[in-house]
Amino acid sequence: MINQKKTMKKLVSTLAIFLGVMAYSQVTFGLRANALFNTSSASWGNLKGTFNDAIDSKGDNSSGFNVGLAAKIGSPVGGWFVMPEIYYTSFKNKNTIDNVEVEAKSNRIDVPVLLGHNFLLGKLAAFVGPVASYNLTTDNTYNNFKEDAKNEFTVGYQFGAQATLSKFVVNARFEGAFSKDSRKFISTVAGDEREIRYDNRPSMFILGIGYNFN
Repeated sequence: MINQKKTMKKLVSTLAIFLGVMAYSQVTFGLRANALFNTSSASWGNLKGTFNDAIDSKGDNSSGFNVGLAAKIGSPVGGWFVMPEIYYTSFKNKNTIDNVEVEAKSNRIDVPVLLGHNFLLGKLAAFVGPVASYNLTTDNTYNNFKEDAKNEFTVGYQFGAQATLSKFVVNARFEGAFSKDSRKFISTVAGDEREIRYDNRPSMFILGIGYNFN
């Protein structure tokens, strides 16, 4: 009984501290929409090449998009903040073997949890953190090819920056992978097996806009 009372007091004290911090924290919520572009690394040369390819192809080479919600919980001092987000993400991969093109479409739920710091009175901010992803689509088929999908849950990372003007937000970030998700399409015709491999967790350059409710 005494231990239970001590545990309850600790829980109440922890909750009181948390609520006290939240009371003095600046919390904002908003909508986000982003375009996703495949890129091999976060170097300036690769990002510049990604932009040029997108312009040349009029956006046809964009790998996908995501839409979701974001919360920004600001610290009372120091300019630091935590930014948890949740997105529905859809993107595609195209691969060719023996003149056969296979388009792999992937849908997933992404949950980034980012730590950031404000600059210029909060008008600019930089952030970094992990992103957990849960794949919604598996075992797709494309013509005679069937997808061999194993990983449902993968983990990546993001870093980037955002600018806020009134209630509008513009952000740019790079996403890489901690855990790989290499997949393949397999076709067996008359005993002849062919396979096309692709990366279901590619590195991406993400560019988007948002609107904050408060």
